[in-house]
Amino acid sequence: MKSFKYIIPGILFGIVMTKSEAVSWFRIQEMFRFESFHMYGIIGTAVCLAAIMTFLIKKTNASDISGSKITFSPKNMSIPRYLIGGIIFGLGWAMTGACPGPMFTLVGHGVWPILLVILCSVLGTYAYGVLRDRLPH
Repeated sequence: MKSFKYIIPGILFGIVMTKSEAVSWFRIQEMFRFESFHMYGIIGTAVCLAAIMTFLIKKTNASDISGSKITFSPKNMSIPRYLIGGIIFGLGWAMTGACPGPMFTLVGHGVWPILLVILCSVLGTYAYGVLRDRLPH
């Protein structure tokens, strides 16, 4: 019953992803072909909202659900690291037609091939964890 509080926001997130058409393979392909602003608008809205929320969290010294203070660690902004990671992420996104955000929403829609994408995402995350110390910093 403790995890029930996470189900409602997950359902709401799925509804928003569906209604905004962010789960649409066609919308994602339009974005990568520069044929439509739709997905760029969604991403831009998310970036702006994240920036505002980050500012508010820092300004108010907000705490998480357990009462611990939320902290932000400085990032190592190494160009090769983020360039290579971004290229891999973008290629995976373009090849599958699915961003990681709506993957589970697509399962809820009955798009079963997305389970292969989820499996590969988990394996890729595991591989990163194993290789992390040997990657460029």
